[in-house]
Amino acid sequence: MVARCAVAQTPWTRLRGLLGRELAADAGLWIRPAASIHMFFMGYPIDAVFLDRDDRVVRIVADLAPWRTASCRGARTVVELPAGTAARVGLREGETLRHEPAH
Repeated sequence: MVARCAVAQTPWTRLRGLLGRELAADAGLWIRPAASIHMFFMGYPIDAVFLDRDDRVVRIVADLAPWRTASCRGARTVVELPAGTAARVGLREGETLRHEPAH
């Protein structure tokens, strides 16, 4: 699905998120822990993929616009992707995402 995904796991990196950064077509940001996100001060939409503790997709918010929020009860992490990515790759709720550490 996504070739590379930066991880935001400190309070500062989770708060900053994607502010001031663009996402490449094959990139994402994995925010952990997080059950909600905000799009304040963002200049472009994203897809937000909420995952449970087993990395199973529990909600997909496609094309989340700037100045909006999204949350999901039961989510433990969120993967932010370029808008349209979830649909383009056929990502569905109930699927389990696999991740591997970068080498």
